[in-house]
Amino acid sequence: MSTPHDESGRHDGTGVSEDHRGISRKNLIKAALLAGVVPLVTGGGVALARDRATTAPNRPLDVTPACHDGDPTTLPNIEGPYFKPNSPLRTTITGAGMPGTPLTVSGYVFGRNCLPVAGALLDFWQADDSGGYDMSGFTLRGHQFSTAQGAFGLTTIVPGLYPGRTRHIHVKVQAPGQPVLTTQLYFPGEPRNSTDAYYDPRLEMTVRQAGGGEQASFDFVLDVQGTPTTPPSTPPSTPPTTPPGGGTWAPGVAYRAGDQVTYAGLSYRCVQAHTSMTGWEPPNVPALWQRL
Repeated sequence: MSTPHDESGRHDGTGVSEDHRGISRKNLIKAALLAGVVPLVTGGGVALARDRATTAPNRPLDVTPACHDGDPTTLPNIEGPYFKPNSPLRTTITGAGMPGTPLTVSGYVFGRNCLPVAGALLDFWQADDSGGYDMSGFTLRGHQFSTAQGAFGLTTIVPGLYPGRTRHIHVKVQAPGQPVLTTQLYFPGEPRNSTDAYYDPRLEMTVRQAGGGEQASFDFVLDVQGTPTTPPSTPPSTPPTTPPGGGTWAPGVAYRAGDQVTYAGLSYRCVQAHTSMTGWEPPNVPALWQRL
């Protein structure tokens, strides 16, 4: 584990969230998704991002942010010194017997038009219960892709504290073929929130107690156009003739870790097994492809 230290180079957000006391379009879309057959269930209940304040149930929470015209997208926040590329593809980033308070984080990825973003890459990393980061391996690190409905879910622990910082979870979010949003998620009611140079209340999750752990939720709004609840592209039912293991990259191919392809005249090695799709071209998803 690395020795934690203060992170310098603060990035201040410039967006201004709007105070929404009623029902937002985004929440209506989420309700419609949940009314179907695609609820995101974590630990015994459905977690809806920022729908209510659990630490102060009588105080409505700002939507962070709402996705109607004129509102800012989710704010960026400093990457910090502990990011590692090529994290494992997984939704559970804890190890067996790991100490700490169990935590699930769930929510949706939306575009500015309030429609879900399918196939968005979400790469999470965080400190352990003692405040240390694993720099020799990938404990408490992992990436995943949002579902056709834009949903994601993470199983982890509540991160520990270290000098200069409040509790936080790092994340990079990238819609297929679009720029990467690097930000952090924060916990409400933390004593260090008021002294942390990077904390922003607009990046607070909704958190509630659940059995012996906690459930948190947050919705990301990216500066892209979301789509109806279908993936951005549908892999062909019959894979192309390009075989895994070589040749030119193509969508609809079940690539294995170690496979090498070419794309736009450059060579890449597959670092995580996956079935390719349009929007996940090698230069767009570094968590899946390593340039040689």
